[in-house]
Amino acid sequence: MYNHAPEEYKNPFVLLAAGEPVPKFGDQEPFVFYRDEFITAFVPTSTEPQNQGNVLIIPNQPFENLYDIPDELLAKIHVFSKRVALAMKKTYDCDGVSVRQHNEPAGYQEVWHYHLHIIPRYEDDNLYPNYLTKVDSNATIRVEYAQKLRDYFSNNQ
Repeated sequence: MYNHAPEEYKNPFVLLAAGEPVPKFGDQEPFVFYRDEFITAFVPTSTEPQNQGNVLIIPNQPFENLYDIPDELLAKIHVFSKRVALAMKKTYDCDGVSVRQHNEPAGYQEVWHYHLHIIPRYEDDNLYPNYLTKVDSNATIRVEYAQKLRDYFSNNQ
């Protein structure tokens, strides 16, 4: 229902969830900090410059958007987003957290696989006025943030 992925679409998040290299981006395993049988969470390849360490949570199975994903799986993702937000508060020392999700081209969806953004927030970070100024994340910085979260989750099961 309400799908926009082309028929020949190569879904990068299916590969990432399976632990396989992603075309154009290569091995993403160093940036994955959580995976279970249902979901995968990682520090993505792009970020808002003032909000480093943002996270995406994806279902391991390919559901294109909010309209398609089963309620039980959606609940798992959102419950886990709370855990990620608390981990960010503890390990990033951020002032707040924003959670957002996009559907369809008009809703600014760019990857045809449901994903939830968790973004660390800081006083006067101007996230929303600067939303379209995303930059490629530095791999070294991504690994550092992923490791902080990996450590947090390994100590707080």
